[in-house]
Amino acid sequence: MKLMLDLNVLLDVVQRREPFYYASAVVLSQSIAGPNVACVPSHVVTTLHYIVAKFGGKERADSLVDWVLEHLEIVPQDRAQFLRARSLKFTDFEDAALASAAVASGCELIITRNVQDFNSSPVPAITPEESLLAG
Repeated sequence: MKLMLDLNVLLDVVQRREPFYYASAVVLSQSIAGPNVACVPSHVVTTLHYIVAKFGGKERADSLVDWVLEHLEIVPQDRAQFLRARSLKFTDFEDAALASAAVASGCELIITRNVQDFNSSPVPAITPEESLLAG
């Protein structure tokens, strides 16, 4: 199954945020070892680097980006995707951009802790915990 990961799932693991760490770590592990393929929109890579560098240092952020580039599918974003995102009925443009990237890349689910933010999404959203129960 092809999954689009929200930034909060990656941050749960990187920052070992409890009580979310375990489920998010399993989602990532299943994406690396199979059977799932995890995707992130390209804008998440730069945001992830910025956040980790700010709190953990540039070296840690660089290493994390290298890991993401090796293990996750990066979905390029272009004008058409951002236009689609603008047409979605989201209050948060970043969430709309993620949903648009999920459509463009053929993802079947969005994995996020903010499911309520994706009520208008053309791709269904579930939490990491729900993905464990489903899989």
